[in-house]
Amino acid sequence: MAGVLLLLLLLMPASVMAIGIVCGSGSNYTANSTFKSSLAVLADTLPSNASSSPELFATVTTGVVHALVLCRRDTINTTACKNCVASSFKYAQKMCPDRKTGATVYYDYDEVSALQPGCILGFSGDGGFLSPASSTTGNVTFFQYWNTLNIPGNARVVAAAVRELLAATARDAAATARGFATAFMDSIGGGSPTLYSLAQCTPDLSAGDCLSCLQRLVGTVNATNVVRMGGRIFVLRCNIRFEAFSFYEDKSTRRIPFSSPSSMAPAPAPAPTGRGIKPWVIALSVAAPVALVAFCFLVYCHRLRTKHTKGKATLQEKHANEFQGDELVWEMEAELSEFSVYEFHQILEATSNFSEENKLGEGGFGPVYKGHFPEGIEIAVKRLDSDSGQGFIEFKNEVELIAKLQHRNLVRLMGCCSQGGEKVLVYEYLPNKSLDFFIFDENMKVLLDWDKRIAIIAGIAEGLLYLHKHSRLRVIHRDLKPSNILLDSEMNAKISDFGLAKIFSSNNNEGNKTRKVVGTYGYMAPEYASHGLFSIKSDVFSFGVLVLEIISGKKNSHECGAFINLLGYAWQLFEEERWIELIDAALPLNDHSVEIMRVINIALLCVQEDAIDRPTTLDVVAMLSSNTMILDKPKHPAYFSASVGNKEEPTATRSCSVNDVTITMIAPR
Repeated sequence: MAGVLLLLLLLMPASVMAIGIVCGSGSNYTANSTFKSSLAVLADTLPSNASSSPELFATVTTGVVHALVLCRRDTINTTACKNCVASSFKYAQKMCPDRKTGATVYYDYDEVSALQPGCILGFSGDGGFLSPASSTTGNVTFFQYWNTLNIPGNARVVAAAVRELLAATARDAAATARGFATAFMDSIGGGSPTLYSLAQCTPDLSAGDCLSCLQRLVGTVNATNVVRMGGRIFVLRCNIRFEAFSFYEDKSTRRIPFSSPSSMAPAPAPAPTGRGIKPWVIALSVAAPVALVAFCFLVYCHRLRTKHTKGKATLQEKHANEFQGDELVWEMEAELSEFSVYEFHQILEATSNFSEENKLGEGGFGPVYKGHFPEGIEIAVKRLDSDSGQGFIEFKNEVELIAKLQHRNLVRLMGCCSQGGEKVLVYEYLPNKSLDFFIFDENMKVLLDWDKRIAIIAGIAEGLLYLHKHSRLRVIHRDLKPSNILLDSEMNAKISDFGLAKIFSSNNNEGNKTRKVVGTYGYMAPEYASHGLFSIKSDVFSFGVLVLEIISGKKNSHECGAFINLLGYAWQLFEEERWIELIDAALPLNDHSVEIMRVINIALLCVQEDAIDRPTTLDVVAMLSSNTMILDKPKHPAYFSASVGNKEEPTATRSCSVNDVTITMIAPR
């Protein structure tokens, strides 16, 4: 499908459900357009075209709209196919209204109605996707859905069985003229149920293209998902599914025998070679190390029982942690009973031993991984580098601080693990990554219209207000930037990464001083970068930078016009009433120009050079929530006068060409 696509997971309780929908991101069509009239004709005719085909498949071009539809072939139920396609059209037009680039819908039935065939529908104003060759070019409509439970039995055996079953089913489907196959595998052992699978390609694919398409899907199944009770993976022209129950009705299904992996077989006992060695000597030589291992294990278990109950503990427990030869101990508060302390083996299981497949990214203090707990809860795991002293300080700070903070615009810290040299933080998993992933990417930024951007701005402001005024700790974040703003499934903003945060007195709004300046160039207020003075006004400065980046789609560190950064450029455009030139080209103005201008004004008030001139967070929230409040005219921002042509940069902005690197420096006395 042409354009950038947005994936929405939409699970419904009714018997028929849209497993997923992908909306095009292009410009909208008008009420009287040729596209709309063509789409209306297609919606009337395509259900019958597909259901009347012996292959339950159709590709159609009507006017300027191109479409492809494929119904599941295990049950030849033409009425169900027709109804599924019609429902898919209605659902696409409801969830992706007036999208000229079209939509792709994966429609299916729940387990109760599993024998009813589902369908896949795609339509677009660009007909390139109708070519069978498109099956080998990318996965722009890629979608996967997994059961949250695991298959019982030995995980290695189950994983081997599922991979073997899927690979064999893919080969069978590619070898048939209809591009469809089902299979099952039993006698896996270890209490595992019989597994059932289905693979399907659009029948216009060659055997080679079908196999290639299906093998790409099978290749995406990672170590975590391969042991699930079931899963489905789709692209527009092929799909594959497995379940721990029979979900199809196909007389030609075949049994795939399970070849137990050789790695699971016990190693053969070594042949006796010790002629003349007495049995009691062998017994003693074995018993001594076994006894030692058993003793160490009992000591280890005893120590664990004093610290943890079933792998978890509440915050009232004390934990001693060794780090580079020093013991650091802190108390955890009793009232935070929802916070858990996990065993390291639980983290290893949740992240598949920190597999590269589960890696989400690399932070300043270590990598972040996606994980799944056995009960189906998705988590994000930050594993701190063992050789980073700053990483442990961040770990201790975040556990002590963020666990006590709860707000809808703050990321939730679920627990931690401190075992030996391993320091791990466990957060709620947020599927849309961080804000920088969207606003600085030319393809992704088009997904953020003004309504989404202003909602994100307001959410960040609300989160900051809670930190500065309404939380019982009163916190200054000190590292507010796009990569530390995470987005949930509904694109709600959540402030994260409190490793550098500081608690301040409620009656001290104007400043605290530190010799150790930590933060990120490009977002640090001048008084903090130069003199180590931080306050709620330094967070307000970072917020202002963040807002200008959200509106412009540019990083503050980029050279803009005659200025070394975005702040001076934005201020000059605002002064000359050319502020419209600042707005991201991917952001249509429509009826929002007045509101955008107000938000630019607010952002410039936040980045004024003197901290005393900046508004408080409470002021910012009030200004954002009112369209009638009269705004002050902003004074010049910090760093605004340094032009690109200058050989000497101001001290506060030296080495600021990269603004996504967290730095630590010692300020002079």
